[in-house]
Amino acid sequence: MRDIIDYIIRFLIGTEQAGRLSPCIGYTSDKRLFDRYLIVFTPSGFFNEGVYGTQASIPTLPLQEIEGVPLLFGSPKTEWVGDTLLIHADLIASTYFLLTRYEEIVRRTERDDHGRFPGKLSLPFRAGFIERPIVEEYGVLVRQWLRMTTGSNAIHEPEPQLQKLWLTHDVDAPLFCQSLRHVARETLKGMGLTEAWKLYLRPEHEDPYYTFPWLLEQGQIVRDAWGEERCQTLFFLKGGGNAPQDKPYYPLNLKLLHRLSRFCSESGGSIGLHSSYSAGLQPNKIIAEKRHLERATGFVVTYNRHHYLACREPEDLNTVEKAGFSDDFTMGYADVAGFRLGTCRPVHWINPITKRISDMQLHPLACMDATLGEAKYMGLNEQEAVNYVLRLAQNASRHGGELVLLWHNDRVSEFSSAKGLDYRRVFQRILSEIVDEGL
Repeated sequence: MRDIIDYIIRFLIGTEQAGRLSPCIGYTSDKRLFDRYLIVFTPSGFFNEGVYGTQASIPTLPLQEIEGVPLLFGSPKTEWVGDTLLIHADLIASTYFLLTRYEEIVRRTERDDHGRFPGKLSLPFRAGFIERPIVEEYGVLVRQWLRMTTGSNAIHEPEPQLQKLWLTHDVDAPLFCQSLRHVARETLKGMGLTEAWKLYLRPEHEDPYYTFPWLLEQGQIVRDAWGEERCQTLFFLKGGGNAPQDKPYYPLNLKLLHRLSRFCSESGGSIGLHSSYSAGLQPNKIIAEKRHLERATGFVVTYNRHHYLACREPEDLNTVEKAGFSDDFTMGYADVAGFRLGTCRPVHWINPITKRISDMQLHPLACMDATLGEAKYMGLNEQEAVNYVLRLAQNASRHGGELVLLWHNDRVSEFSSAKGLDYRRVFQRILSEIVDEGL
């Protein structure tokens, strides 16, 4: 547990000076040790045996605040004990609770129809801070206290800009009309046999869902404005799956997928695994799906995201790590956009069951397209959707974090944009505003 506490302290300090400054901060209630540190956080009892893992460890609402920031554990009281600043706000436990998805192991019965923990039942949503990366706000307080106790003004805040914009795209359906079954589907839905047949006979690159060049172009527009390193485009492809929710099943030998791989090589995009719905239910399938995707594309695949965002239990990430992934992009809620892990920075996965810290990094997903527009989720109109995502972007930029967006290739097609929220236009407007505001 000591290594996790040390990691959280460094994460909160959050600057290149974290290694040098972290020994100045203690986490103890032993008064004999106070004078070893400039700052001491007093434990709230969250990690105590008989409390950890029980309902008693879940914060109750309304939350207290410390300098305007919601506090999950402890009290806002601060005091001097000799030359040591004693902080009764347990920012260590509060940060741990958020970074690890801790409440999901205690509230195992709280799941939606797909086995996911609902964002609208989460503490960040219920307490009203889902749009705020409050772990970063804790970091602001920690650096403020360090400046106070060290007398040094050389402890700076992160540069207020988005360090990275991840434009990620889950390829659930690479083609709109790829088989005779799809011809029958569209005929029965009212398109008519003649029009459906014309779609089927189109070359793959003229299929309505073949929006990959357009999506790559949007990323290039940002890179042209910001530089190559600050924006990256990722496409997540399925490597298997046989559940009904994995439909449409598609083979990885499609010409367009090979063309997409080539485009990525030429334009700075990357390929990741879209772990199937089936693999979400049986995590060991992820390993075989990764191997299949690597063989088919020739890419070494190190990025993962679960289909339906259905990484159901925190410990399921054991298998993602075991499969050899370095980064996972699943950690967002389907029903509400925001900062699921309380942070806008990549964070090493911490297993709340074994209390083990991993080399694998989690990239918090701020927003999925369908989350904004679908009535069962947020049900926003175009302007509301743009404004909401821009608030997330501004909050991430303020703390020098990253922003991860998920837009599906099929939702920016000519067919999808004609129904409900025009996700294509929303995406363009968001990116244009982000660049114009210099975030």
